[in-house]
Amino acid sequence: MKTQEKRILIVGGYGMVGSNIARLIRKADKGINLILGGRNPDNGMSLAKELNHTETAYVNLEEGFDLSAFEKIDLIISAVDDHSNILRETAISKGIACIAVSELADQIAPTAFLGLHKAIAAPVVYAGHWQAGLLTLMARELASKFSQIETIELAGLYDPKDMVGPLVANEVSGFVGEALIRKEGNWLSVQAKENPRIIHLHNGSSAIGYPMSTLDVPSIAAFTSAKNIRFDFITGESIGTGKGLHASHDLYITISGTLLSGEERTFSTIVSGPEGNSHLTAVGVYLITEKILGLNGESESKTGGLYLPETIISNQNISNRLKEFGVEVMEDNLEFS
Repeated sequence: MKTQEKRILIVGGYGMVGSNIARLIRKADKGINLILGGRNPDNGMSLAKELNHTETAYVNLEEGFDLSAFEKIDLIISAVDDHSNILRETAISKGIACIAVSELADQIAPTAFLGLHKAIAAPVVYAGHWQAGLLTLMARELASKFSQIETIELAGLYDPKDMVGPLVANEVSGFVGEALIRKEGNWLSVQAKENPRIIHLHNGSSAIGYPMSTLDVPSIAAFTSAKNIRFDFITGESIGTGKGLHASHDLYITISGTLLSGEERTFSTIVSGPEGNSHLTAVGVYLITEKILGLNGESESKTGGLYLPETIISNQNISNRLKEFGVEVMEDNLEFS
């Protein structure tokens, strides 16, 4: 199958996250057919004209989802909240690749169990990690410098000046409630507001973070065996705003453990997306799409099954890829080869 014959349905395709995803895909490939789905297709017409080989379609998940209304679809990207899991379930039942970015740790069980009962013909990716897996992929790269890791502390900083769409807005409010963390080797479900953490920011100030059940926590535990892992949501002034530029979205990663050299150290790294939260999420989705469809010289992933960003993206030097998208990676005394 030639690349230009492939068709991608992006549900939420003309929203802030979806439009960024569509633009990144179009930049990588001029021939892929894009379908921008949403409740108000007319709102996506200008973007469709901008991108070429693009159309809009009416999709309202509250009314269900009928795949027969579309011609052949090779990949479904869910850039909206899909509480009924209808897009993933449709993808599994019809043998279509799928990327979903809105689930928290306690919401993946239904389709995970479905996947255990059914043969899955195409990749279905759980990408409900912060920024669709970029945080976890960066943590994997950093973790490779350690022989043993005791603690990994993660945080995502939301700048109120960063304009976001409904999908990201729901993430922003999602920390209120219970959160999954790993503490002293135990998995705990804790009340976010009762378990704050002080996070030191780029400018020397501090902010209070609250834990959130992103998929980063169990993902990172799986490949590091660290006894202590948590992700916190914080609100404050971003690096971009501090420079008088567009509000950035900043990711904070701190790892404590034993380096390959045998030295015990703690290192902190900041990943800053200068175009904000929605664009950084789109970069994460694009890197997964790139692997599924074999874009930009990547080998196409043809093996079906349930995947996570870090199990489908094999690139161990994700920091170099992020820099291609204008994302800044600031390391604290930790040299990268």
